[in-house]
Amino acid sequence: MSNKSTKGIWSVITASSVGTLIEWYDFYIFGSLAVVISTKFFPADNPTAAFLSTLATFAAGFVVRPFGALFFGRLGDMIGRKYTFMVTLLLMGGATFLIGCIPSYETIGFMAPLLVLVLRLLQGLALGGEYGGAATYVAEHAPVGQRGYWTSWIQTTATAGLFVSLMVILLTKTTLSESAFDEWGWRVPFWVSILMVLVSYLIRKNMHESPVFAKAKAEGKTSANPLKESFGNRYNLKFVLLALFGAAMGQGVVWYTGQFYAMNFLKTVMSVDSTQVDTLLGIALLVGTPFFVVFGWLSDKVGRKSIMMAGMLMAIFLYRPIYKAMYETTDVTLKTEMAEKTKIVAITKENVHQTIDSVYTTTKEFTDGTRWTQIKTVHLEDGKPIIVDGKAKTDLKTTVTINSSDRWMLIFLVFIQVIFVTMVYGPIAAFLVEMFPVKIRYTSMSLPYHVGNGIFGGLLPAISTYLVTVAKDNGNPTFYLEGLWYPIIIAAISFMIGMFYINNKNNSND
Repeated sequence: MSNKSTKGIWSVITASSVGTLIEWYDFYIFGSLAVVISTKFFPADNPTAAFLSTLATFAAGFVVRPFGALFFGRLGDMIGRKYTFMVTLLLMGGATFLIGCIPSYETIGFMAPLLVLVLRLLQGLALGGEYGGAATYVAEHAPVGQRGYWTSWIQTTATAGLFVSLMVILLTKTTLSESAFDEWGWRVPFWVSILMVLVSYLIRKNMHESPVFAKAKAEGKTSANPLKESFGNRYNLKFVLLALFGAAMGQGVVWYTGQFYAMNFLKTVMSVDSTQVDTLLGIALLVGTPFFVVFGWLSDKVGRKSIMMAGMLMAIFLYRPIYKAMYETTDVTLKTEMAEKTKIVAITKENVHQTIDSVYTTTKEFTDGTRWTQIKTVHLEDGKPIIVDGKAKTDLKTTVTINSSDRWMLIFLVFIQVIFVTMVYGPIAAFLVEMFPVKIRYTSMSLPYHVGNGIFGGLLPAISTYLVTVAKDNGNPTFYLEGLWYPIIIAAISFMIGMFYINNKNNSND
């Protein structure tokens, strides 16, 4: 590959990656701030229900991604790759900015969650058109035989977007006081995105159309009806279904387990301090991200299938041992408490409803440096506890501040999961692009990718959190592992289909 052509493709990678990174950033800050958002846009009476509602709203953005894939994929195959994902960029950025502007539930009531849901749906539609366009655009610039390597740079943008979202949130938290962040500072990451979108728009505006698509268009070989040719043609539909059930479905659940579920598990099930979680997850992602390129490059040498299937298989067998180790790392019942340092502080304070609450803060310290804090709020009316279903109405908030040794152990355990992600995700853009002909490529590859990631992957945090909640309520001692059955079963099905029906040779339909 000449220096000139290398320079050319690097400009393509940069232009495509910056925009895609920003769109993932926009999409992920909602998930990264799910715990905070649940207290702002949903009724505060039931924190668990509010959090599950937030996860469901987050998942709604994934559910509509296949519709975005169909709509924008059709446009991309008819009018071009460049202009289509320019539109998706602006749509995503605008929706994200507006989420940061929505008044809280206490101000406008049920209009708050309704508006958030509408904007999440717009985000999902935009992202449904973005990824297929960026991956196709880069692949059609890359030399045959090197597509795995070059498209893997696009694959880093999703993890990079999550990393940037965590860093922006962390920077905002450390800059502002805790009360300021809780009151209005959580909106800042949403507002910041509009500046990033404008920069990306200026970069993308100067891009040229994909040479492969431009050639097909000049020769009159583009499709007049990409949807019909993609899904109405039985031969092509077979490959769409194979791409979905043999690869994208398993890749989707491995992706969201290794990053989003890991984050939610640490914050909600293990009660680890939110800032510590963002930091350790950020380190694991930073160290693991280069492996997207490593496995993308390797897939050019040994084939896409073997690497993706190996990643799924390792995840299937190692998820439960990994999460058991994560849970036990911070389980205070396994640590030695320093009883003499236990403190209980009781205060009364006025809440947002101008009534008085009794707040009890219990702090425990352990010999390894771990600190356990529980804030119990008893809601009072006329000086007496409010009784609901025969019990005093109380809120419990538990926070575990972990020591340095535990922090590095958790970073390592999350890093292993990120490696699984890079194995299944690094080669998949090249794999999907090579399955379909140029004239219907954008449409055909976008749908299985976004059904696999948007439906099977996007629903994972809500489904797995629900399974954990039910198991805990039923007294299951290993309740914290029950949420893993969803990704394990889905990945196992995808692995079996992929092993039997996917060809390991790298193909080209250009």
